Amino acid sequence: MITHPLAEVFGFAFDDHSERAERYRRNRLCPYNNNVANCTKDKANDPLGICSIFEADGGITITCPARFRQDWLITEDAAAFFFPSGTTWTSLAEVRLNDRHGKSAGNIDFVLVAYDKRGHILDFGALEVQAVYISGNIRRPFEVYMRNPAENQKMNWMGEPNYPRPDYLSSSRKRLVPQLMYKGGILKSWGKKQAVALHQNFYTTLPRLSQTDPDTADIVWLIYDLELAPEHRSYNLRLKDRAYTRFETAIEQITVPESGPLEEFLSLLQEKLDSKLENDANPPDVSTLADLL
Repeated sequence: MITHPLAEVFGFAFDDHSERAERYRRNRLCPYNNNVANCTKDKANDPLGICSIFEADGGITITCPARFRQDWLITEDAAAFFFPSGTTWTSLAEVRLNDRHGKSAGNIDFVLVAYDKRGHILDFGALEVQAVYISGNIRRPFEVYMRNPAENQKMNWMGEPNYPRPDYLSSSRKRLVPQLMYKGGILKSWGKKQAVALHQNFYTTLPRLSQTDPDTADIVWLIYDLELAPEHRSYNLRLKDRAYTRFETAIEQITVPESGPLEEFLSLLQEKLDSKLENDANPPDVSTLADLL
């Protein structure tokens, strides 16, 4: 039974105490192709080296965007959607995207560019990586664990206040939706394809998206999971599925919530109205200022 939220710390399973794992923890390194050698999550000088956390049912959720960079599978899988087989391509990270007024619409995580033998760009596509926000306090158990990983790997954090949990709703509404609407809208107007890399558990919390053929799709959803390799006590990123959608359809289905029964809302209104009318007919017995004088 898992009694704490820490799944991977500085790239390695919480119960991996191999020499390599301890070296990465000791030096606060990132094994997943971060922009620099060290982990920079949350604070560069005091990084929160949590790559993924356990959910209540024992499943795992990726909480760091850099975790998706393992073996650069995400760029290879995105390129397969963007370009014909045999295309020469590379990826450019953190590319600023401006609107027609020169104002920034945000940075694109990765722009994959296809180019010819002279280095001239032939085509490009945009890849966004979406990890999951955490609600609660993840730093406290992380700091306790880091004091002595071997001893504290079995710590019981259950029942602690602000127990960390994945916040899928905020991840979609505050991050994913604005990305698709602003950056994605510009890319769509240019006729450029997009890819979104996210964890399988996150994807299942989204509304059921209508899919289309790869040839007519604007977006491919690259759906990954972490698979445990028991012999190495480590997790490997694996592509579990691809979902091909049209841009407008995906935006509408994600941003427009499914309505509940009208009868339930009317019942709630009736209950509140009845309470209000009852209170108005029987006002509380409160002394007025005139009575007190």
